[in-house]
Amino acid sequence: MTDLEVVEICAGAGGQALGLELAGFHHRRAVELDENAHRTLSLNLEIKRTLEPNSIVKLGDVADTEILKPADFVGIDLLAGGVPCPPFSIAGKQLGAKDERDLFAWAVEQVRYFEPKALMLENVRGLSMPRFAGYRQHVLDRLRQFGYVGEWRLLEAREFGVSQLRPRFVLVAMQEEFAPYFNWPVPVGCALTVGQLLKDLMAAEGWEGAEEWADHKAIGIAPTIVGGSKKHGGADLGPTRAKRAWAALGVDAMGVADNPPQKGQRFPVGPKLTCEMVARIQGWQDDWDWTFTGRKTSKYRQIGNAFPPPVARAVGESIAAALQKSGRPRQLQPDTEHDAVYRALRDRQSAISATQLLKVSKVDAPELERRIALLSRDFELDISTDKNQTFYKLGEFRAFVGQDDHERHEQFARQRSRIS
Repeated sequence: MTDLEVVEICAGAGGQALGLELAGFHHRRAVELDENAHRTLSLNLEIKRTLEPNSIVKLGDVADTEILKPADFVGIDLLAGGVPCPPFSIAGKQLGAKDERDLFAWAVEQVRYFEPKALMLENVRGLSMPRFAGYRQHVLDRLRQFGYVGEWRLLEAREFGVSQLRPRFVLVAMQEEFAPYFNWPVPVGCALTVGQLLKDLMAAEGWEGAEEWADHKAIGIAPTIVGGSKKHGGADLGPTRAKRAWAALGVDAMGVADNPPQKGQRFPVGPKLTCEMVARIQGWQDDWDWTFTGRKTSKYRQIGNAFPPPVARAVGESIAAALQKSGRPRQLQPDTEHDAVYRALRDRQSAISATQLLKVSKVDAPELERRIALLSRDFELDISTDKNQTFYKLGEFRAFVGQDDHERHEQFARQRSRIS
């Protein structure tokens, strides 16, 4: 499978990059905005392989055609990326299409230009929520227009050997020729506890409490590692609820340590984790020889924001098998309907009355009102009243998909140093 090629956008520090390479893909291009993550990628994908710097890894905005030119990669096997999560995060404002960091819709549109055999995009669980049903429906419909069969799946990292509660919402789309051969990866079983995973690192500098901690305290898997954003403070292991979960595992979540606990040390709650420990919890294995560059806070953010390599590898192997038409083709199911109201509006060239919309979409009046409110956050929506009847007409998608005059350009330029 080593002849499969991938272009990766928003590559971060390489969790997805590593997983895809382990699955048999090699990178033609990887693009990342953050300078520290870019240096990490360059070290691992170029310098360690004695390749010319900047030959694979590019620093900059993926939407800048000077950084990434689709014409150079037409027909690539896989277009992949971990586009920014904050637009969809439950912990954030869920601005979706109105967030200057939203590149999901833009990435989907790129299949028109790259014409990849497959597309793989991953994001946070928030994108799977009812808030974004219309957004998801729009994505699947656009892919179908481009000749791709797309499917969403919520994958639990712990089911692929990652010692962490880390659900990731993944979109895979295949050209129709390959789609019948794609099957989602099968979970491999339970992950190690935090104690089992980290006992050797906790004992590395002589801390006598490592075995007791591993066997009687850290006996569960970790809560979701939160890499955080440049808009917030330094490295810690998450909000209040997460800190309580860490404390139950005997981990002090109020920061990240420079070194493992020392001989004779005692802790009110427990020791802090080092970046090396956090990387293991994210699924990195020591023998993969992946080095993170930068200072501690930057390293932590790079690790914490990554797509766990074992999950990326599992999805990558399923995509690779489909591209080689391995196994028996399956009967494709009808497209999943995420938002019946959106579809009813999309199919009308003129305004539709509330009465008609209720009948076509088969929802009740309160649900229609709720869906209209949610759709109006991601789409232009014309609402008018005539003779005591309300009419609706769907307008443009608000998201950035490459428009030269989109407000994303101004917001992105203003916020660039803080985007992560």
